[in-house]
Amino acid sequence: MLTLVALVEFTAGAEAAGKHYEDTVLALLGRHGGHLERRLRGIDERAEVHVIRFDARAGYEAFLADPERSALRAALGGSAPTTRVIEVYEA
Repeated sequence: MLTLVALVEFTAGAEAAGKHYEDTVLALLGRHGGHLERRLRGIDERAEVHVIRFDARAGYEAFLADPERSALRAALGGSAPTTRVIEVYEA
């Protein structure tokens, strides 16, 4: 099992587009053995934190390479959110 925390920051002025993108790509997790465990939004509506689990690292890699995800991101261009992903474990 692989557990990740993603810090997603939306581009100023494109928060609605960024949230829609995240809604759409998070829905793709299941096809790659991924599960969204928690989705938290910052009070200022400019950032989100996601806790995601994958059954295996290969699923995460397949999610990153998913052509639908890539096309959605490319369509946003400079308005795409920036994401920092940290692999974590239970302490």
